[in-house]
Amino acid sequence: MWYSPENFFDLQALAGDRLQPLFQGLTYVWELLDHLEPFIRRELRGNVAELRREGDLLKSSAAILGGRVYRDVSYELGDPLQGGLRVCHQGRHLAGAALIMAGAVLCGDDIEIGEGALVESGALIKGPSIIGPCSEVRQGAYVRGGVMSSVGSIIGHVTEAKNTLLMAGAKAGHFAYLGDSILGREVNLGAGTKLANLKMNDQPYIFRNEGQRLVVNRRKFGAIIGDRSETGCNTVTNPGTLLGPKTQVLPNCTLAPGYRPGRTFLNR
Repeated sequence: MWYSPENFFDLQALAGDRLQPLFQGLTYVWELLDHLEPFIRRELRGNVAELRREGDLLKSSAAILGGRVYRDVSYELGDPLQGGLRVCHQGRHLAGAALIMAGAVLCGDDIEIGEGALVESGALIKGPSIIGPCSEVRQGAYVRGGVMSSVGSIIGHVTEAKNTLLMAGAKAGHFAYLGDSILGREVNLGAGTKLANLKMNDQPYIFRNEGQRLVVNRRKFGAIIGDRSETGCNTVTNPGTLLGPKTQVLPNCTLAPGYRPGRTFLNR
């Protein structure tokens, strides 16, 4: 059915993946938004408590590898997914280490930083949040909690995210807002994309497709974007937007709420 998770995401690709249990037993794709934070709380293995002993603000860069924290590290920056991030401690290469740069802020012990991840200076992360392996949280990002990023994903410069899932390779690289939203595998949001999540009127969300009318009663509802979809720069999606896989949205578009099937080219 058009409203099922299978219509938006390749669930077979999740076989054996940490995310697989999140998608089990769902009828409607938007049920993910209710299940996400409880799932994160069950799944996360916090590993930042030692980093926070001197306060939320990291005064010097540090690495995490195998549950151990390394301070006084040196590093070379590059794409973590391509092995470009290189972290060393006392001259020894820490293969697979996550790097949290000086000036990052970690609010709460209920934060997990995955192997090979990069958290840049100026980023602020609140728990509960899981930052996935080889993913990036770039300078000035604001992760407000209830956020899970998967392998190779990016929460970019001056990007805000709350109650949001980024699946493998999903990228919100620049100046984005991700509120109560799901980004499928390899989704790419152009700079300035805003996924609005709160209606100006206190009314339910209504979806019409294939002769069906479905009413969703929830206060906040951003966008659910299927695998390998793209938005152009300065795209704005109205609350309650559903985009099927491989959808393309032209720059500077404002999308009305509702469902669009996959492989659609949108200019409004």
